[in-house]
Order: sequence, then C-alpha cells, then structure tokens
Amino acid sequence: MLGRVQNQSLSPVFVGRDAESGVLAAALGEVSTPAADGPRALVLAGEAGVGKTRLVEEFGREARRAGALVAVGGCVELGGDGLPFAPFATALRTLRAARPEEFARAGAGMGADLARLLPETAGPHAGTADAPGPSGVPHSAEDSARLFGHVTRLLEELSAARPLVLVLEDLHWADASTRHLYAHLLRTLRAGRLLLLATYRSDDLHRLHPLRPLLAELDRLRAVRRIDLARLGHADVRRQLAGILGAEPEAALVDEIYARSEGNAFFVEELAVSLRAGHRPGLSENLRELLLVRVEALPPDAGRVLRLVAEGGSAVEHPLLAAVSGMPEEALLDALRAATGAHLLSPTPEGDGYRFRHSLVREAVGEDLLPGERSALNRRYAETVEAAPHLVRAEERDARLAGYWYAAREPAKALPAALRAAASARDRQAYAEQLHHLDRALELREQVPEPAPGTPVPLDLLAEAATAGRMSGEARRAYTLVGRALRLLEQEPDPLRTAWFLTRRSRLATALGRGDGGAELRRAEELVRGLPPSDVHAEVLAHLAGWEMVNKPGPDSLVSAERAVAYARMVGAVDTELSAHVTRGVLRVAAGDIDGGLAELYETRERALALAPPDHLARAVANLPSVLEGIGRSADAARVAAEGAGICARHGLVGSAAFTWSNAAESLLSLGRHTDAEEALRRADQPGAGADVRAFTALTRGGLALRTGDTAAAREAYDTLRALAGPDGHAPQRRLPLLALGIGLATEARDVAAGRALLDEALSKPFSPNVHRYAWPLLVAAARLEATTRGLPAADAGREAVLDRIRAAARPVPTPVPVWHGYAELLRAELLRARGAATVADWEGTYEALRDLDRPHETLYVALRLAETLLAAGERERAAHVLAPVRETAGRFGYAPLAREAAELARRGRLLPAAEPPAHPALAPAETLGLTARESEVLRLVAAGHSNRRIAETLYISPKTASVHVSRIIAKLGVTGRGEAAAVAHRLRLFPEREEV
Repeated sequence: MLGRVQNQSLSPVFVGRDAESGVLAAALGEVSTPAADGPRALVLAGEAGVGKTRLVEEFGREARRAGALVAVGGCVELGGDGLPFAPFATALRTLRAARPEEFARAGAGMGADLARLLPETAGPHAGTADAPGPSGVPHSAEDSARLFGHVTRLLEELSAARPLVLVLEDLHWADASTRHLYAHLLRTLRAGRLLLLATYRSDDLHRLHPLRPLLAELDRLRAVRRIDLARLGHADVRRQLAGILGAEPEAALVDEIYARSEGNAFFVEELAVSLRAGHRPGLSENLRELLLVRVEALPPDAGRVLRLVAEGGSAVEHPLLAAVSGMPEEALLDALRAATGAHLLSPTPEGDGYRFRHSLVREAVGEDLLPGERSALNRRYAETVEAAPHLVRAEERDARLAGYWYAAREPAKALPAALRAAASARDRQAYAEQLHHLDRALELREQVPEPAPGTPVPLDLLAEAATAGRMSGEARRAYTLVGRALRLLEQEPDPLRTAWFLTRRSRLATALGRGDGGAELRRAEELVRGLPPSDVHAEVLAHLAGWEMVNKPGPDSLVSAERAVAYARMVGAVDTELSAHVTRGVLRVAAGDIDGGLAELYETRERALALAPPDHLARAVANLPSVLEGIGRSADAARVAAEGAGICARHGLVGSAAFTWSNAAESLLSLGRHTDAEEALRRADQPGAGADVRAFTALTRGGLALRTGDTAAAREAYDTLRALAGPDGHAPQRRLPLLALGIGLATEARDVAAGRALLDEALSKPFSPNVHRYAWPLLVAAARLEATTRGLPAADAGREAVLDRIRAAARPVPTPVPVWHGYAELLRAELLRARGAATVADWEGTYEALRDLDRPHETLYVALRLAETLLAAGERERAAHVLAPVRETAGRFGYAPLAREAAELARRGRLLPAAEPPAHPALAPAETLGLTARESEVLRLVAAGHSNRRIAETLYISPKTASVHVSRIIAKLGVTGRGEAAAVAHRLRLFPEREEV
C-alpha cells in the first residue's frame, strides 16, 4: 500500500553485536544439522532502545539466507490488556502462509484447538459453559493442556525437515496464557530443528512484574541460554553515527551524543535525526521531549494519525484507522507516508495495519495527549468497532472494546464490555486475562450506580475472579480477592457465602504456604451448623474431612469422611460426594481396610471420569497413586500417576497434573528408575505450582540426590523444603520425610548432633495414627545414623538413650503391608548394628523381608550389610558371593554411595580377584580439590574423553544432570572448559589406574 519507505534514521551499518550475533548463529547451526539432538532456546534481554529488535532482524535475514524458515510474533499491549496467545497466533499465521501444505499436514486433527489460535482454520470455537456453583460461581473444565500439546507437536513437525526460527518479541507484555504456553514449550519440545528466540525489555520488569517468576524458572533450565544485550560502547556509537550521517562525525559530537544517549542505540538514532533536522542533541530536557522532537516536525495530518495510532493499541488495522480518522483516503495515506518515512510508524508483520517502530515513541505521544483528547479518541474507537465489528479480528474484539471504553471514561459502557471480555477470555482458557477483566469490572461496578439488569453483584464478581486467579496460577491475587469478599460479608452477613469463601481461603492458604487452612474450615463449619441442608454445607464437610486426612489422620478423620459422604448424598451434591469418597477411600486404606479402600478409590475415579468435575476429578486421580505407593505397590502407583497426570492435563488442570507427576516421581524413585523420576520431576516443576507441589518435588529431588551421591544437591533440596515449611512446619506427610532427609544428610556428614536434634524434633509430637508410611523411614534413618557413627567418641556418648527412644517410638507404629514389615525388620537390624550386636541371621532375615518388594536401594543396602557381617564372621567366600552383585547392581542403578562402600569393603576385605584393581582408588585427591564424590566420578569420565551423553549413560543420570556436573567441575577447578579439566586430571594423576568404561 505504501510502497518502499526509505529508512533515514537506522544506521546502514550494524554495529556492536558481533558476540551476540555469533551466539545466535551458533545456535542456528546446532539445530540445522541432521544430527541435531533437539531444539534450542535463547532469551534476549535488554533495556528499551538498546537494539534487541535490530539484532533479531539482522539475525532473521541471515537465517533466511541459510535456508531457515523464520516466523516472528510480538506480544501486544492493549492499554494494559494483554491479548491471549497473540505472538503465537501471529507466528503461526506466518508459517501457514509460507508453507500451507506442510502446515495443513502438521495441524491435521487439531481442529477447534488450533482454531482458538487461528480462527480462520475452522469455525468459531465455543467454550464449554461452566456449571454454576453457589452464587453463580463457575467451575471451569476447559482444556488448555491439549492446546499446548498440539502446539508442541505442530512446531516439532514443521521443523522436522527444515530449520525453523520462532521469535517471540516483547515478552514483558506477554499475557499469562502466552507465558504458560512458552514455558510449556521449553519443557516439552524434544524433536525438530527448532530455535526458539524470545526477547523482553529488562527495564520494564518492576518487582511485581508477572514475567519475573517465569524468568526465575528459565534460569533453572540449563537448556535455555539468556543473552543480556548491553549498551553500545563509545566506538560503536561513533560507527553508528557515521552510518546514519553518511560521514565521519566530529569527535566532540560523538562525545556529546554518547554522553546523552549513554550508549542506547535508539537514543543515538533520535539524537542523530534531531541533529540532521538542525537541532543540537540534548535540546530537550527529558526523554519525552526528545522523543517528540520528530513528531512535532511532522505535518499536522501525520501528527494526528500518530495520536490515533497511539490510542488504538499496539497495532491498528488500516480499515479501522481510516474509519476512526474520518480522513479522505489520499490524505490518510499521505499522513502515513510521512509518519512511516520519519520511521515513527512501520507496517505490521501481517501487512494489514501499522504500529510504532518503538513503543517509547507511542508512550510519549500518548502522554502528550490532553485527558479530554484521550477520552475522545478512545470513544471514537469504541463506537467505530461497535458499529463495524468486522474491522478487528473476532478474537480481539471484546478485549479491544473493553480497553477503549475504559480509557474513554464511560463506566456504564465499559462495565458490560469488561464482562464480555472476561467471558471471552474464559472461553479461550486465558484465565489470567479473565482475571484482569474481572478486576476492571469490579472497579467499574462501583462507578455505575444502576447497572444493566443481570449484571453480577460484587460478591459474584469476586467469586469468579478468585476462581480465575486460582485457575491461572495467581494464588496470591485470588487470596486477596477472597479476603476482600470476606470483608464485604462482615458488613452484610451471609453465612453460606461466607462459608463458601472460607473454604477457598483455606485451599489458597495451603497452596501459598500461609498456614494449613484449618482455622478457616473450622469457622466455615460453625457458620453452616444448624442451617438448612445445602450444597455449601456438604462442601464444607468434605473440605474439612480432606484437611483432617492430611493434617490429623486417624479414626476421627475417617468418621468425618463418613459424615461428609452421607451429607453430600443427602443433598444431592454429586461432585462434593465424589471428593468425600476420595477422602474416605484414602483413610480406609490407612486404617487397614486395604481392599475396601482401594475399591472405593478406583470406583470414585471411574465416576469422576464420567462426570468430569474438574477439582474432584483431580483429587480422584491424584490420591490413588499416593495410596498405592503407601502400600508398597510402586509400579502400579507410577503407572496410575502417569495416567492421572494425563487426565488432569486434558481437562486443563495444570496444577493438579503437576501434583500427580510429583507422586509419580516418588514411586519411580522407590523403583530405582531415576531417569524416569527426573522426567516426572521436570513435568511437575511448572510455573505457578503451589507450595505443596514444590515441597513434594524438592523432597523427591533430595532423596534422589542423596541416593545417587550428590550431597550438595540433596542439601539444596533440604534447605528449599525447610524454607517452604513456614512457621508451623509441614503436615506429617511432609514434615516426617523432610526430617528423615535431614537425618540422612547428617549421616553423610557424620554430624551426630545435628541428626539427633532432628530426631528430637520428629519425636516432639507423638506420631499421628496411620502415618507409618512416613514414620518407618525416619526411624530407620535415625538408627542408621547411630550405627554408622559407632566408634566415634562424640557419638557413643548418650547412644543407648537414643536407641531406646527410637525403639519406644517404633512400638506403636503398625506394619499393615509387607513393605512396612520389611522396614520394621531393617530398623531392628540397624538398632543391633548400632550396638555392635547384629548377626548374620539378623541381616539374612531382613534381606528375606525386603528382597521381593521392588525396593532396590533398601535391598542392596541390606545385602551390603550382610556381606559386611559375613566378612566379620570369617565367612569370606559367602561374603564375596553376596558382595559381587551389590557392586554391579548398585552401579547400574546409579547408587554411587552404595557402590563406593561395596568397593571399599571388597578392598578392605581383599575380596577382589587378583587381576581386578580396587574401584576408583584415587578419588581422594579429587575430593581435596573440592569435588563431591559424584563430581569425581564425572571428572574421571571427562578425563577418559566421554561426552555428556556417554557420561549420563554410564552413571545412569540424565544428560542435563551430567552437563550440570561438568559445569560445576569446570568452575571448581578454575578452568575454561572440559578439555582443560581433563588436562588437570591427567597432570595431577587423579585417576592413575583409570579403567575403560
């Protein structure tokens, strides 16, 4: 439409970004080879105007020349309203236009899910209406996770045969749905020649900016590399000015512009253009005035068009701009040519509209408007869109209208627009945007004295907003909204509504680590007591029973669950009855009715799958694997947990899916399937996961690290879990395993005082009924500490009293299934070992109790103790026979500490064949360099010339974990790479008898 526009401010010379361009080119090269081992991800950060967009554009040109397909999508800001999935929709449109046949094949079967991003691919997507709860509260059952999976598969297939560069610009404006999809891709993309490049404005990230949590998560992903784009140096500014001015600038001019711009590439351009227009750089006293110098130099019509575009959003379609401006077509095009020629506006990537070249200019133009002028412009936009809805895309219409009417200061029209935008966002499963519009609706509701009939009252809006906040992972915001509702209810008492909000507050408090939520539930119970039967009353009883199941398990909690089931059935609250059945099933198993409790849990899961109520479905599928693990059926638990996580994901229950993956990781750890456990932990570690999920994942990571010899990682997990505990500590199911992990760390450090202090903490309260699943491992860990430190003078003092305490604490703990009987036998043997009285028969009996229970670590440990006892008894042949498979199997499972101890026992007992050297005889010198035992193992393999993948296969860890160990070794040795690390190992002869592996 506009033809070629000559850029007069951008330097024709691209300066100062050689290092960053090299990183981008290297990443593209890595994904472009047929042997590429998966996608790459880069995050480009920098302040506004530093040159992120120019770097991306230059890289995009080089990538296209190299044969890559490049798709760019930018996050948009609609007056503070983010547009759901905007950058992905734009990028996918580019891919669809560039490769229509490939896109159609890759997107086959995605149907309405893909249409939520690209409405033109199918008919309009209709969200499933929520069944209203009390006071009209919705219970959403949308399917975000399936959409995320489709996008992942689509990108993998589109990049299977040809390199694809997907650029997401301006993540600082990203809506929560975009952030969640982006994070999902980073965790799940495994195939394809794909380079994922994102940019964000670092100086926009205030302390509470919603992008900060995601960036913190990205820092933990070793596969994601962040590039911080610094300002230009003095020499680069000189080169940039020379390119813009077409001649070598005077030194004084360079000094002045460098000082004023401080190396910001955009400011350098602005100052240079001001200079060419006859102004001295620095004429304006502040940035806004500087940015407006070129605006004020434009013809009046061009300035008018700039003001219109500034208020239209991040981008404005040409037909909409023409309608709002009311200008003749020729005059409008002339104005656009002037604004584009001055490089203030640029065409949108789709070619159907315009946007500011830099958002700072848009902000400056908008701030220069008078209040009345801004309101009038937004009113014109709103009226135009209402009269001609086709001027904007259907998926954007509600959000745009809500923003326009709000900025127009028309509360009576902005309120219904905000409610429509909230409903539209909910239908697209963009819960964060729904929350934003509901927040605005709450604000506007107070400004409209007589809203239209059917407008929700504030309490209903608060209920919907709190639900949206919890669904979007904004638990803190949801907690605040619930508090606001409860304050309103203090002024206008309504027991049922108050009880409903209290149950939500209880749940949110637990998720945020702000207490256990018990006080809220007890108050809710008091409020509904004596009222006529209701769904809310049933829900309160079900929540209370579930709370007791976690925090006070025992006979009383089972009675509460029975009451909740009966009451829910009486009032016909089917969903609530399902939740109560889950609680009752769990407690029946814990009380010893294993077959009956499991049957109830399986039946409840099937009913929940048929009815699909989101929250209660999540409880049904998440609790069953935990119960199976508790009775020693770890293989079944891992399988059922994986199935349950998939079910939760298909129903959009991302948080519940994460929780269920954490259960799967626990069972996989029990089975010794460490690679699978790490993958489950990765899936559980999602942004927005609650404190309970973070606690479980930290606990499992700690246990995994301790068993595989990474004491530093185990300590980190323990410290993280301690920090999450809060002032009152965890519920028994988290508190006892946490203390057991701490005692295990104390055993590794031979820190008897610390371990005994943790035992005192554990025994300061009597064990609750039915916590044997957590009590037995803790007591075994405490006894093992005493046995391991036997002979240390500081440890021997007071040992008998400690052993008596352990034995007394174990007496009332039941052994309802074989796995806990095996633990009881293990505790008995450890107590005897701590006194030097354990016999071969004691360890043989323990081995028989554990050998068939799918607990490889415990079984191998007992076999090691048996070999040790046989050797002490002089039965060398039997000791060698028992010990040989321990060494091999412990190494295969990745139990490095067990393998080392077995090797040391074989060396000390001279049980090795004559031709076999002791395993890793020279680890001690490596440890003197500050390396952990696992890092010493990794360095041994690095010195042998193995890749990270080979190291991972040899040590039964993931390639990512191997990479982390190598990075830590390089840092500790003070070298620049793995080659120098290997050289250090050879020079110091750390592994003189290194065997081939």
